[in-house]
Amino acid sequence: MTPRTFTKWLPAIVIPAVIAVGALAVPLTAGAAVDLPDKTPEQVLALVGTSTVDALSGTLEQTSELGLPELPTTGPGASANTGAASALELLTGSHTGRVYLNGPDNIRLQVLDNLAERDLVRNGSDVWLYNSKDNSAAHVTLPAKDAAGEDSARKGGMATPEQLAAKFLSAVGPSTTVSVGTDGSVAGRSVYDLVLTPKTTGTLVGTVSISVDSQTGLPLAVEVTARGQEKPAFRLAFTELSLGAPDASLFAFSPPAGASVTEQALPDAAALGQKDAADHATMKAEAEKFLAGVTISGTGWDAVVELPAGSVPAELSSSPLLGELTTAVSGGRVISTALVSVLLTDDGRVFAGSVPSERLQAAAVGG
Repeated sequence: MTPRTFTKWLPAIVIPAVIAVGALAVPLTAGAAVDLPDKTPEQVLALVGTSTVDALSGTLEQTSELGLPELPTTGPGASANTGAASALELLTGSHTGRVYLNGPDNIRLQVLDNLAERDLVRNGSDVWLYNSKDNSAAHVTLPAKDAAGEDSARKGGMATPEQLAAKFLSAVGPSTTVSVGTDGSVAGRSVYDLVLTPKTTGTLVGTVSISVDSQTGLPLAVEVTARGQEKPAFRLAFTELSLGAPDASLFAFSPPAGASVTEQALPDAAALGQKDAADHATMKAEAEKFLAGVTISGTGWDAVVELPAGSVPAELSSSPLLGELTTAVSGGRVISTALVSVLLTDDGRVFAGSVPSERLQAAAVGG
């Protein structure tokens, strides 16, 4: 994978875990002893940036031990805010998925739920979303690429892997110790263990790391460990991996018999162009208005973000699901996990951070 295409594949494999927990990580899995040539953190990052993998088949397993309460299966909270419940479901328990990649235009992701399956399939310009639980499918036709064969989002220059590594380490250096841990094995392949350790003791995050395939530079596992804990609070890793092009039939999706199919059209490019300037101005004004009310106290791992009153939609604040997930404290309600805490105050403000909930309560009263 070239440095440019690396930025395309990494989100498909690693970034879902990053979004879920707000951090990266990975101490290695147990296995036979591995002794790789020594590398510095900069060299491991450079290895990732120069990866040439653009086709693979693999099984991914995600395990979450965040300390979230189980979602209600009966009562008023069971059916409320099903979208939020679905998102939270991916942050609890264990999940298994299959991923198939063959270049930028052939992608298949399968999330295997209990007695159900969710699929995202891209075959050229055709994109399908399928849920076996209700036998529903949605189809989208993507626009053709430009004359250069690239999406506009992928155009532009990019730093060399060495520059990227130096920039990354410079950014995390003041608040983070970056090191290479013990060599190990993931999905039968030898890996380097790039470990990030917060310097502050005021964060819930203990270690953050990435398992990097020693031959290809492909990240194979992501793991986050809470402070004071040995068992990871979140882990996403390949358990099986085969490099090479998957069978083309895997990307030729047809909805099962009886499926409810919805055709979803993308906005017309010309129409978007005509209203782009107005929309841009409106979005910029709304963003500036929102950001004007956002306050960040502290820096690095123990920073606390404050959102102004009115940031939580009324339908969420009044949802029975919120009551199931939060605990009443002085001045509001708290969602506490092993890695992140969120405080919703009685006056409508929101405080969040990878810090103990007591830190958020102190921030809410000006401490």
